[in-house]
Amino acid sequence: MNLKGRDFLKLLDYTPDEIAYLVDLAADFKKKKKAGILTDKLKGKNVALIFEKTSTRTRCSFEVAAHDLGMGSTYLDPSGSQIGKKESIADTARVLSSMYDGIEYRGFEQSIVEELAEYSDVPVWNGLTNEFHPTQMLADLLTIKEHFGHFDGIKLTYMGDSRYNMANSLMVTCAKMGMHFTACASRDYFPDPELVDTCEEICKTTGGSVRLTEDAMEGTRDVDVIYTDVWVSMGEPDEVWKERIEKLSPYQVNKKIMDNAGEGAIFMHCLPAFHDMKTKIGAEMGKKFGRTEMEVTDEVFESPASLVFQEAENRMHTIKAVMAATLGYED
Repeated sequence: MNLKGRDFLKLLDYTPDEIAYLVDLAADFKKKKKAGILTDKLKGKNVALIFEKTSTRTRCSFEVAAHDLGMGSTYLDPSGSQIGKKESIADTARVLSSMYDGIEYRGFEQSIVEELAEYSDVPVWNGLTNEFHPTQMLADLLTIKEHFGHFDGIKLTYMGDSRYNMANSLMVTCAKMGMHFTACASRDYFPDPELVDTCEEICKTTGGSVRLTEDAMEGTRDVDVIYTDVWVSMGEPDEVWKERIEKLSPYQVNKKIMDNAGEGAIFMHCLPAFHDMKTKIGAEMGKKFGRTEMEVTDEVFESPASLVFQEAENRMHTIKAVMAATLGYED
């Protein structure tokens, strides 16, 4: 399958076969990495990594993947470029694409990464925007396939605020791959109706489904995957914690929820997670609101059902696959 020159902005732009190809390519890269087989066939190429929002997994994944492929990388943190401040997005894209072979963007509105791609002469990859997180989705799919062996018919429930990038992306991913998606949250935290309609149309051809429910027990009964994310994302003010805790506490992933899902269910989380008091923000908010755990209990996070660190590792292998495929890597 030839994906050379393609941007990777959201999974809505890719067919189920193309998505499955990228997951299989990532699995092959992972196997070679474990066996110590070099894959540095993109020597001489360089990539620019724009991070308007900082990250551990995304940055490390892109840098290690680029190095493994033989490429150089330049990391531009929030103060390291003039994008959108002294230089327009269009001009930034034209400058960087004259020097680099690929551009990654992690930041705010989806329109920014879309505009970068419009004016860039090289592939642009979405490392996260407010609306979508496609590289995380490939890591999640690889993790699911490693555990279950397939995608078809897998039932995945997302617990929590379903209005933004993670729930949006998981809903699209499930629809594309013939999986069954449930958003489990209070009604005012349901995903955008227009995107729901789009995904339901996709499901007509793939056999997947979309369900929205406020009932935590109904939404998690006999599902294969329980997924959640932090209740307050980076960059949001501390004032929103009170509202989110009140609204989302009924959707915390705990032993009762996992038992309801069934014996074979797995737990997934894109990380970082507030499952204890060992982080600065977790300790501050926990003390303020009298909680030792937020979106997931430590019992579930540390349980055999939790695949969060396998999932985190898979970020690197799947990002490697995206860069390799769009930059014309030949085995």
